[in-house]
Amino acid sequence: MNVLLISLLGCLVVALPAASAQKVKWCVKTQKELEKCKHLAIKSADLECLHQPTITDCIKSIEKGDADTVTADGGHVYFGGLKPYELRPIIAEKYKEHCYAVAVVKRDTKFSIKDLKGKTSCHSCYQLPGGWDLPIGSLLKDRIIDWEGPDDMPLDKAVSQFFSGSCVPGISKADYPTMCSACQGDCSCSKSEQYYGDLGAFQCMKMGKGEVAFMCHGGVPEIEKKDYQLLCLDGTRKDVEQYKDCHLGKEPARAVIAHKDADSQHIYKVLKQIPDSDLFSSDAFGGKDLIFSDSASGLVELPKITDSFLYLKQHYYEAMRALRGGTPPAPVLDRKIQWCTISHAEQQKCDGLQIPRIECRRASSVDECIQKVMRREADAFAADGGQVYIAGKCGLVPAMVEQYDAQSCPDGGAEASSYFVVAVVRKDSKVTWSTLQGQKSCHTGLNRNAGWKVPDSVICGKKPDCTLYKYFSKGCAPGADPASNMCELCKGSGKAVGDESKCKASSAEMYYGYDGAFRCLAEKAGDVAFIKHTIVGDYTEGKGPDWAKLLKSDEFELICPGSPDKTFKYSEYPACHLAKVPAHAVITREDVRGDVESILKDAQTSSNSLFKSEGERNLLFSDSTKCLQRSTTSLEEFLTKTYIEMIERTYETGQGVPDLVKVCTLDSTLSS
Repeated sequence: MNVLLISLLGCLVVALPAASAQKVKWCVKTQKELEKCKHLAIKSADLECLHQPTITDCIKSIEKGDADTVTADGGHVYFGGLKPYELRPIIAEKYKEHCYAVAVVKRDTKFSIKDLKGKTSCHSCYQLPGGWDLPIGSLLKDRIIDWEGPDDMPLDKAVSQFFSGSCVPGISKADYPTMCSACQGDCSCSKSEQYYGDLGAFQCMKMGKGEVAFMCHGGVPEIEKKDYQLLCLDGTRKDVEQYKDCHLGKEPARAVIAHKDADSQHIYKVLKQIPDSDLFSSDAFGGKDLIFSDSASGLVELPKITDSFLYLKQHYYEAMRALRGGTPPAPVLDRKIQWCTISHAEQQKCDGLQIPRIECRRASSVDECIQKVMRREADAFAADGGQVYIAGKCGLVPAMVEQYDAQSCPDGGAEASSYFVVAVVRKDSKVTWSTLQGQKSCHTGLNRNAGWKVPDSVICGKKPDCTLYKYFSKGCAPGADPASNMCELCKGSGKAVGDESKCKASSAEMYYGYDGAFRCLAEKAGDVAFIKHTIVGDYTEGKGPDWAKLLKSDEFELICPGSPDKTFKYSEYPACHLAKVPAHAVITREDVRGDVESILKDAQTSSNSLFKSEGERNLLFSDSTKCLQRSTTSLEEFLTKTYIEMIERTYETGQGVPDLVKVCTLDSTLSS
């Protein structure tokens, strides 16, 4: 009995820290927020409250481990993401309306945003997104206002020297009298200042006190919109209704930020225990927007890959960086481009090319390359259609396209190149499309174009219970969960045990890529390989690497759903294929597109090795590429409507929408 009691008490002692560790300690900045937090803690027993004097103190408390979370606006999401804090947004508010910061002017004026120096300005409020942070940050980012940074002079002084006079409610009137010279009141962010707020800034400009009003887009009265225009960052003007195409930045939704290793799922569950009517209401505590915005309609848990840059998006992030650090340097003429590589072999080839204006930057995956290009840590890389789709969702563009037909290379206006995705089987296996279910499969990689997205779409379509994991008994899809059946057939580097390369989405896995999937089939690990139509011809009759020297093309056949009981010769791919898909394309940012095009155009005429791979296949570019051609169509036209629909069908089954797509399309998710 005593032994049993001691054992139970020991278990209880061990369990107590685990229970308290589940508490979420929320940091609040005011007494009113503390009162609301204590009220919310009654609704959820897992919530605790910590009071600190400022949000900066809250961020420091989270970094030290004294608190778990705090709700932050965009500027503090940016600050919290910096070193040494490195906090990340884990949950975001949803709203029906977001603020687009705009520059409003009278229609009968003629100046552009490039001509603002020496003009008079009206601002809704100092250090608010619509009236200050986004407009001033954008003008700094685009080098319209020149400020060398806080070591040179305070930002407010630089802005006061840029405009000839202003009304900036909330700024220090004593320190910067010209910034209050256009005001009608005490220059405060309150009703004591006639020109405070969005409507006040508009009235300030309307009455001639200022020539431009910086404010949120909704502040222009409907009846007066026809008499005013917006200044766009590209130097043009647009009507007030076109604010989504002509703004100085969109205010991000307020977000819950936490330590990068925080259990975001648990924190979200704690909040979901509390009714929305309690979360998004502050009246009972005598305040406004306490902890959460009163105008929020809900909360959204963010993907785990979300950090401050991905959440805030490039424009806002760079505007905040300029607001803190100063005007960025002008781009260098004849600049070099940073090419993103995803394996040691690609890095070696890239370095070995020795192209004067190309430097090489290593990443671990295509997704990381996309993020590096977004962050300006790299400039370009080549990707398949599925990856081009993801990159497009993240604001990147195709610059050049691989052309596989040499006769089309001299013709810049030739039809965009494409290829066929085929399902290849060994002739002696007797496998047909009708007997495919339950067989063993070889894939170029998880979420790759030919190897995954196309077969997933063709096989599973919109069947909610269908996944390739279930359809095949086992397979090799590099990049899949190592514990899943889709890594069972993978070979890794060929080591017998302890092979960390097994199922890696890189050339370290011998069955990765087009050649790897075909090798998986040829070595009889799998029964079917999903690859590009040229691969069988490229790897047979002695043309391939050592492992393929003895392979004959007539040992392989094609199968397809249109003729489920038949097989076809490998050369009959026009009649038997799963899909015709766009060629691989070079992905980049719009601002460096011209540099990427000119450098690659020169490189393919001066280098004989651009489309050749030593030791491994398809390094940097497809080996079957004859030339690169400039992409002259929109992303949607390049991918085609049919192909986009195919990709989006694969998101409805199997793995679902990739986290990177979720993060890059948050705007639509957070607008309800």
